[in-house]
Amino acid sequence: MIALGADHGGFCLKEAIIEYLKRNNIEYKDYGCYSEESVDYAVYAKKVADAVAGGEAEKGILCCGTGIGISIAANKVKGIRAAVVTNEFCAEMTRRHNDANILAMGGRVISPETAVKLTDIFLNTEFEGGRHERRIAQIAMIENGEDL
Repeated sequence: MIALGADHGGFCLKEAIIEYLKRNNIEYKDYGCYSEESVDYAVYAKKVADAVAGGEAEKGILCCGTGIGISIAANKVKGIRAAVVTNEFCAEMTRRHNDANILAMGGRVISPETAVKLTDIFLNTEFEGGRHERRIAQIAMIENGEDL
């Protein structure tokens, strides 16, 4: 299951992504928001990040105006690796090398069509493992307050 969340600035991207998920029979849960009325992005970042970190969702997708604020908030949840992505190369590499579990995008930065393309890449790219596993383990060590 894919967890989705957005504030008002990312609402249009989230709606386009929902249509993509429906067309491809991909299970999802929409944690809001549900309109373009102004809301606080941290609320939706936490809901999606908790679903991913808790194992309820395999991955998450978050959208705000730039993708930056909502990703910063999501990354405060232990076990989350949320990455802001604006192009196809970054969407692929954040999965291959960083094993990102949340994709973040900005409705004021990219088009809904681009968001759908990046979502497709993110959901269909596997983590390479290998030398990257050590780096992911180091991120977890930092998160746990351990020395590297």
